[in-house]
Amino acid sequence: MPTHAEKRKMPYTSEQMFDLVAGVDKYPQFLPWCLRSRITRRDGDVFYADLTIGYKMVREQFTSKVTALRPDHIHVEYLSGPMKHLSNHWRFIEEPNGGCTIDFYVEFEFKSKLLQNLMGAFFDKLIRKMVEAFEERAKNLYTSPSKSG
Repeated sequence: MPTHAEKRKMPYTSEQMFDLVAGVDKYPQFLPWCLRSRITRRDGDVFYADLTIGYKMVREQFTSKVTALRPDHIHVEYLSGPMKHLSNHWRFIEEPNGGCTIDFYVEFEFKSKLLQNLMGAFFDKLIRKMVEAFEERAKNLYTSPSKSG
């Protein structure tokens, strides 16, 4: 089962990064291969989201349960779709000198061996692109344009 774990220091607060990751309904605006997302139900710190992911001729929809424990932890549980298993968590650790460290983990397995082999071959590239997209989105949202004098 492909897995990826990464820690990355960011110049943004844990609250800012939490808001960015928890804003699932905004994913199609910046996340590669995310064609559609919508939050279908909210219940306190928990919400349910449908995402449609596509690349070339492959298009799949899945539903997840997201537990968003403000300000420092988001856990995603897979409920239905093309996967056999998906687990994902984000932890946001405030740094004493400003910014935060993101602790990110994901593991997944598709029901289809063909899809698993196809996605497995691109897994590292996919994860790198996804992390870069979150970083770029944070930069666009939270960095003030420089003032020229």
